[in-house]
Amino acid sequence: MNFVAPDFTPALPELFVLGMACLILVIDVYLEQHQRHISYLLSQATLIGAALITLAAYTTTPILAFDGHYIKDAMSDILKMGIYIASGTVFLYSQKYLRDRNLFKGEYYILGLFGVLGMMIMVSAHSFLTVYLGLELLSLCLYAMVAFDRDSPIASEAAMKYFVLGALASGMLLYGISMLYGATGSLDIGAVGLAVTEQGSDNLVLVFGLVFLVVGLAFKLGVVPFHMWLPDVYQGAPTAVTLYIGSAPELAAFALVIRILVDGLGALHADWQQMLIVMAALSIMVGNLIAIAQTNIKRLLAYSTISHMGFMLLGILAGTPEGYAAAMFYAITYVLTVVGAFGVIIVLSRSGFEAEHIEDFKGLNDYNPWLAFMMLLIMMSLAGIPFLVGFYAKLAVLQAIISIGLVWLAILGVVFSVVGAFYYLRVVKFMYFDKPTVVAPTETRLDAQIAISTNGLLVLALGLYPTALMSLCATVF
Repeated sequence: MNFVAPDFTPALPELFVLGMACLILVIDVYLEQHQRHISYLLSQATLIGAALITLAAYTTTPILAFDGHYIKDAMSDILKMGIYIASGTVFLYSQKYLRDRNLFKGEYYILGLFGVLGMMIMVSAHSFLTVYLGLELLSLCLYAMVAFDRDSPIASEAAMKYFVLGALASGMLLYGISMLYGATGSLDIGAVGLAVTEQGSDNLVLVFGLVFLVVGLAFKLGVVPFHMWLPDVYQGAPTAVTLYIGSAPELAAFALVIRILVDGLGALHADWQQMLIVMAALSIMVGNLIAIAQTNIKRLLAYSTISHMGFMLLGILAGTPEGYAAAMFYAITYVLTVVGAFGVIIVLSRSGFEAEHIEDFKGLNDYNPWLAFMMLLIMMSLAGIPFLVGFYAKLAVLQAIISIGLVWLAILGVVFSVVGAFYYLRVVKFMYFDKPTVVAPTETRLDAQIAISTNGLLVLALGLYPTALMSLCATVF
């Protein structure tokens, strides 16, 4: 590989994040416990700096670097901005939560930044080698973060489950990549795409490689039937870590699906569409039905995630530019919404108390009406209530599959959206119609209040005026 100076220019955001993460790692060694906020501030500065670099070099013209292993295009830049914003908000929400539990350590932010780097690499991957490197960097950070609370047996169990199942999924993905390499003689996604177009589905090695790739991708998305890890990890991990897992990595997973299935294996659309139809339908049904029985709100949001990833797959399986744009819009707005949901959970939690049961939200409107209203907006958006962004996101993906004749799948999505509204409305019922059973939290940090307010109001604003974001997503495809 020829490393020449121009090659590094498109990857400046990644290089900046890598350099800052290593610098923070060294600085944190010399900090006293009362100085840990320096690691937090440097981490936020890293994300802001990376965002400024990305914005300054924004372009709609694809640029290849590192001998074609890396691509900088409009989709990568937009998704990276989403990753920066989501990760920065996660760090902000997590600060008080970690302090209250004696977990406020530099490792959380360092692992978080290396995870961001992994996501950035996944988003800009233009070869299966880069895909795998980015995915494993992110996965290793997530395994360690789930087990971050070393005194918690539940967290250790969740981390072990995640690690074992994640290793199996990575093996599946790697085996699929090796079969594609054997069939096409290349790891470059563009070259693989051309070879697949020439060979088609007559090559059984290609088809089997596709199956293994889809299995690996399905695990990373958490869709049925590869969803088993998601509820246990969401519940077992510290809420600050659950918030991280459930937010920005979803954007990276979306990019992974687009890079592999659309850019690399688009010629096999008829084959992978059938698999995605089955997984999307099962995810929408299983996620919404099992969520009804949950009393732990983190598990409820885990099953909610499964159903929402099913909806996102609807846009991708449509195989049209409108469908891809709708799926991208869905991924971005879902991350915005779920960050707000876990933000409220974290704000209600305090030292010695985890607000992770639905009953903990009883009477929230009585002692914090504004926080209750923000949670109301978020729950209603997740349920797909009109005039909120979740409604428009679902409408866009349903329109995409109706346009290709899959009306039955759209009807199934609508029916189970109505079913899913039940468990979201149950949270609202507890907040507004039940009396408090827990002692009200004494105070909320100003920065967290501003972040949650911004979260909730954006959910409303994007629901009323979705055109700008949807148009931005449409320019990518």
